[in-house]
Amino acid sequence: MPSLKDSWARNKIMMATSAGALLLLVVAVGFYFLVRDLPSLQQLESYKPKLSSKVFSADGKLIHEYYIEKRSFVPLEEMPDFLIKAVLATEDRKFHSHWGMDIRRLFGAVLKNIASGSLTRQGASTLTQQLARQLYLTLEKTYTRKLRELITAIQIERTYTKPEILEMYLNHMNFGHGAYGAQSAARMYFGKDARDLDVQECALLVGLLKAPSRYTPRWHPERAKGRRNTVLYAMQDVGFLNREEYEELLETPIALAEKSKSALGLGPYFTEHIRQIMQDKYGYNLYTDGLSIYTSLDSRAQFAAERAVEIGMASLQKNVNAYYKQKDRVAGLVTREFREQNDMETLLQDSTFVDSVLAARVSAQVALVSIDPTNGRILAFVGGKDFEKSKFNRAIQARRQPGSTFKPFVYTVAVDNGYPPTQEVLNQPVVVMMENGDRWSPRNFDLSVGGPTTFRKGLQWSLNLVTVRVLQSLIQKPSLVVDYAHKMGIKSKLHAVDAIALGASGVTPMEITSAYGTFANNGVLVEPMAILRVEDKNGNIIEQNRPRSQEVLRKETAYIVTDMLRTVIDHGTGGRARWMWHFTRPAAGKTGTTDDYGDAWFLGFSPQVVTGVWVGLDDFSLTLGKGQTGSHAALPIWGPYMKAVHDTLNLPIVDFRMPDGVVRVEICEDSKLLAKGNCPCKVIEEIFIAELAPTEYCDEHDTILKPKKKPERKRVRF
Repeated sequence: MPSLKDSWARNKIMMATSAGALLLLVVAVGFYFLVRDLPSLQQLESYKPKLSSKVFSADGKLIHEYYIEKRSFVPLEEMPDFLIKAVLATEDRKFHSHWGMDIRRLFGAVLKNIASGSLTRQGASTLTQQLARQLYLTLEKTYTRKLRELITAIQIERTYTKPEILEMYLNHMNFGHGAYGAQSAARMYFGKDARDLDVQECALLVGLLKAPSRYTPRWHPERAKGRRNTVLYAMQDVGFLNREEYEELLETPIALAEKSKSALGLGPYFTEHIRQIMQDKYGYNLYTDGLSIYTSLDSRAQFAAERAVEIGMASLQKNVNAYYKQKDRVAGLVTREFREQNDMETLLQDSTFVDSVLAARVSAQVALVSIDPTNGRILAFVGGKDFEKSKFNRAIQARRQPGSTFKPFVYTVAVDNGYPPTQEVLNQPVVVMMENGDRWSPRNFDLSVGGPTTFRKGLQWSLNLVTVRVLQSLIQKPSLVVDYAHKMGIKSKLHAVDAIALGASGVTPMEITSAYGTFANNGVLVEPMAILRVEDKNGNIIEQNRPRSQEVLRKETAYIVTDMLRTVIDHGTGGRARWMWHFTRPAAGKTGTTDDYGDAWFLGFSPQVVTGVWVGLDDFSLTLGKGQTGSHAALPIWGPYMKAVHDTLNLPIVDFRMPDGVVRVEICEDSKLLAKGNCPCKVIEEIFIAELAPTEYCDEHDTILKPKKKPERKRVRF
């Protein structure tokens, strides 16, 4: 029989064993909950930082980035040596000798925290621990998170080499203001690549790692300088800088790159258009996979476009405001309920109230699209006056009546079906059927009427009556005009009624500009192209686009209509481009104005660039004001832009090439037949499709007695 002493001993052993087992169980459960959400070995081996996708202009400029974290990956060998030394001296001097944690530093920090009564007052994280926290963990300051951080850091050290860890660290950490990684930080703070940073710039960036918002030089320059100098001291302390270098660098001023006026970058409506295209194709990956998107936009052309828009719209807005500042017009801009509830007489005397109403209701808007007609590349793109105030992209989303800019499509049908520029119709009143079935009697802008008028004169002076008669008496089928417009690039629905001749159906600036490119490109339509190619983060091409073209007009037709449109700029409603804006290169174009001055257009082109400009108010019911025609409201943007883009891009001066099937002959202005030596009238040069050119000589003046002295004949070349 065992003694009481033996029983007590056995009980103690059993109790100790049970307690030990319970302790092990508690530790095991605690460890399980501690590590259960930590990254797996597969996750650790697959480092995939969120990289921003970059948008480049055709001339190689970075114009925008899409990102969740603004980060660009740069290999360690491309990092400046002083950046690496600054990090090691400041953040982890024993980086190359520890295995994820610095035990002496850790226990020293724990003792200091206990002495201070704070759990997290003194940090002791190694560089690897910081990386673990940024990659996989939260930023909460608790001992539990600290333990998880230590475990993850050890796993990272077991998975990667020291250079690989340094590379990940310098590409991943937050440097403030949305810049992640040294490359993005270098671009954001100093406007240069990381490899070009000098010593003090490296020190400043490393100083930000402790607390980016606290030490940012954008907000706290003196504090940032002090933190930079602390990093420089650490570099001197470990021997990376000598005493002389350190003291010289201490007083170096911080020189930051000029902060961009807008985070939107160049061409915000264009880059948003690109984003929508790319997101439809690549989804969420657009923001994380570090794609490089090379676009057709030329930064020089875009700058010229934005400058022309800025100046032109400032002038136009003054005119619009002046028109609406009359009391009755201001009152008409507010609701009837507002008028009934307020003392309008008093309010209309208040300039602040009037200005606020005008700003809210009659802010003029704009769209500009500029394309290389030979390859479809979009050179410049403006979708509105201010992207930050309105994201609505009028260049591709707004369908507005094109007014007289649609007339060339009517003349195109007629010319393509055998009628020459000398064909005449009466400049007399007509009745037009509208889309809703109503009958309408349009008038010429200047209220004029007249006799037989040629195609060229009708287009030169934008005569509504002549254009409608061309449709009604010669073409006869509005559906033919619709068919031609569609095959030339108009995608919007067009109504096959007589009013189509005067641009009654809405179109977008992009599509009608592209359609005009068909004239410039000898009858060949090239679809507008915004994206040239897309590369992945490793430079592999994953998408490459080529021009898609189709011959939609005979080159003879395209040239003859172009020549008629050239008269518009040289001698007609677009003449301001020449004498006011000094755009003297070979060019053709057309003004457009809708009823009550609701929309103003100018569409025009040289052999190298086709550009469309629309201005108006987003509210269809409002007008730009009396006199705001295409010539007065849109041409002041088109003209300066076209001159600037040709000069800036150093485009050679070239003329439109006349096809072999077109001839230029001298004719009598009266008879439209070949001019004889005795024609006392004006002799003009006109172009014809070769087989349709006149072959007979003028006989209208044979009965006229020849004067003793032969009068000098006037020659006009169109």
